[in-house]
Amino acid sequence: MINYPLATSTWDEKELQAIQSVIDRDMYTMGSAVAQFERDFSTFIGRKYSVMVSSGSTANLIATAALFYTTNPKLKRGDEVIVPAVSWSTTYYPLHQYGLKLKFVDIDLETLNYDLIALNEAITKYTKMIMVVNLLGNPNDFDSINAMIKDKDIILLEDNCESMGATYKGKQAGTFGIMGTFSTFFSHHMATMEGGFITTDDEEIYHILLSLRAHGWTRNLPKENLVCKKSDDWFEESFRFVLPGYNVRPLEMSGAIGIEQLKKLPDFLKQRRKNADYFLQLFDEHSDFSIQKEIGSSSWFGFSLIIRQNSNIKRKSVIKKLMQNKIDCRPIVTGNFTRNDVMQYFDYSIHRSLTNADFLHEHGFFVGNHQMNLEEQLSHLFDVLKGS
Repeated sequence: MINYPLATSTWDEKELQAIQSVIDRDMYTMGSAVAQFERDFSTFIGRKYSVMVSSGSTANLIATAALFYTTNPKLKRGDEVIVPAVSWSTTYYPLHQYGLKLKFVDIDLETLNYDLIALNEAITKYTKMIMVVNLLGNPNDFDSINAMIKDKDIILLEDNCESMGATYKGKQAGTFGIMGTFSTFFSHHMATMEGGFITTDDEEIYHILLSLRAHGWTRNLPKENLVCKKSDDWFEESFRFVLPGYNVRPLEMSGAIGIEQLKKLPDFLKQRRKNADYFLQLFDEHSDFSIQKEIGSSSWFGFSLIIRQNSNIKRKSVIKKLMQNKIDCRPIVTGNFTRNDVMQYFDYSIHRSLTNADFLHEHGFFVGNHQMNLEEQLSHLFDVLKGS
């Protein structure tokens, strides 16, 4: 029987050699390989600065934190932040943990990103930031979003953890906000065991991120920086703390692996888009399932399917059939996140209703996309769903 897993390894002997090179140097904490990977990633993404961290989740954490520690703080506790109702949990957690008030806005059932009408309605004089999440590889309509805020003092922070390599009008997703976050977890577009990035063009924020990543100390800051005056005394600067930071440094092995993975990423993306073309050929205008409508050029993290309102099939029976036929699947991210028990701890509001997020929550699922040819697996998926 054909096996269609959610994700497969992107590694070969190059990554194993990279790991061995770190072992040979006998230096496992963040070092020269991480620094090289950061420079390479900045070149790839088209931004001045990239800071590698231990995960996409910690990328969101210190990106949020950095906005509190600029010379003129860009956010303060109690500020309102607009968020989409469908995203991963750690899109929301840092916002809550830093005392921000979340306003949840519905998604568009076709794109799975913001319902642009609802987003425009939700923006008020109290809105200080919009968290823009590019879901399942699909970039947002940034022209529309920027038009909504062009005369307003509103920050865009971009969670691009699922959409590495996506572009909107030729510009990389993850470069439209003051910062963009990325993930290099196993099931994502490239894998470094665990890992993530924050990218920015803002030098002060870059320096703040460097400090926050490693204990809030000064050691990793350049001599001339926008966080503090740094002395020439290496001993004094070894354990000098200036910000309430974390330890979210990546492993040196992850940096070494990333250097090799990034070389392969363009081909990975090319194959993912070829797989998407075949998926669209099979499922576009399907009588039972609607699929994600591409904005710009998606990097197709996975393939979502939502049971149509006029269909008689039930998700539970579909999922059972997929499992019986060795087709791995998951909910579409978290579904409507506000339906989780954890919301009891949040300070939040809901703009109007989350009708589309609720429908996705109850009727949607997704299957994986890979860096290898999936025609056989996608044909198998299509055949299995014929009789649903």
